[in-house]
Amino acid sequence: MPNSESAKKRLRQSRRRRVRNRSVRSEIRTRTRTLLSMDAPQQAEPALAELYRLLDQAAQHHIIPANAAARQKARAARHVRSLTES
Repeated sequence: MPNSESAKKRLRQSRRRRVRNRSVRSEIRTRTRTLLSMDAPQQAEPALAELYRLLDQAAQHHIIPANAAARQKARAARHVRSLTES
């Protein structure tokens, strides 16, 4: 347990951030899973745009690394592109 006041505050802050970050990562996983299960390009396009927005925000706030966001965006785009080609 923290002893100093600053350590106690840091613990409170990290708990709040952990809860917030966990919900953001969970939302990203849910949206990704939903997008990958789609097989109609008309549905996938708006879902892809929403996933892009979530990934960009998460990377901007350092919830996930920027390269991880770029990698996930590329994989999602490849999936949507495969829907339109077939």
